[in-house]
Amino acid sequence: MANERVNESRPPAVPFRVAYVRGVTPTKWERLWRERMRRVPLELARIDQHEQLAVLRDGRADMAFVRLPIDREGLHAIPLYEERQVVVVPKDDAIAAADHVSLAEVAELGAPVHPFDAAVEDALALVAAGVGSVVLPQSVARVHSRQDLVARDVSDAEHTRIALAWLSDPRPARTADDQHRIDTFIGIVRGRTVNSSRA
Repeated sequence: MANERVNESRPPAVPFRVAYVRGVTPTKWERLWRERMRRVPLELARIDQHEQLAVLRDGRADMAFVRLPIDREGLHAIPLYEERQVVVVPKDDAIAAADHVSLAEVAELGAPVHPFDAAVEDALALVAAGVGSVVLPQSVARVHSRQDLVARDVSDAEHTRIALAWLSDPRPARTADDQHRIDTFIGIVRGRTVNSSRA
């Protein structure tokens, strides 16, 4: 009974906070974290690309899935994977008949190419209304798919890259527990098992 009373009075663990940009799906990593770090809550927050470094530098997140390139000063970053870019156009657009297009063909649409980040829903609404097109990472287009729009690979567009980033020298200094959490999350994302070494 004494042990139970001690456990009941233990303050709740400080959450481990991970931010992620549009297109990243952290569900699998969240599940593995809950299996391995049961006493430490994991808080996930989707962010827009323009704030991906700010959330680390102002202390809102311990780690973040970011879209490269970034200013790496004061940061560690592990590149994880690349993804294709696609152009999204109305379903009845001529481009919809093709399997893939080039950047030159996108430019030939003769309409504005909207930015996708913070206002992706607004950009897609404009495209659906026949105003321009939008070039997106494939994962973002998939998340925001609509029946009145189609996405086609842009064959010569540079792939986008996702990385896992965190501060290299935070203030106040990182504790041993903090570092253990970071190491554990890196291991989960990189597919290490519970018993594998941190080679």
